[in-house]
Amino acid sequence: MKEQISYDDFDKIDIRVGTVISVEKNEKARKPSLVVKVDFGNKIGVKQSSAQITHYYNEEKLKGKQIIAICNFPEKNIAGIISQVLILGSIDKEGKVILVHPSQESENGLPVA
Repeated sequence: MKEQISYDDFDKIDIRVGTVISVEKNEKARKPSLVVKVDFGNKIGVKQSSAQITHYYNEEKLKGKQIIAICNFPEKNIAGIISQVLILGSIDKEGKVILVHPSQESENGLPVA
């Protein structure tokens, strides 16, 4: 387990629900990755992420799927792609990512608490 943080620390993290609108392979990445564009609604808009999630996911499985992401990390250049959000998932014992998503359809941009 990681060190404890305060509620104030947690409250700084902007976690939102969004819907995947497009998926492409990140051809320049050293490890297999996908460029995922996500609609977070009118206030936040469409953001992209380069995500190492190819073990369980491809365009067919992801397009139209709702995900949960951190929206207020600084942008990061990952193999030529500006990653604007961090898509959340659990990591299994083999290091493969299993995406976290709402249990029912939610409005894009809703905050997660």
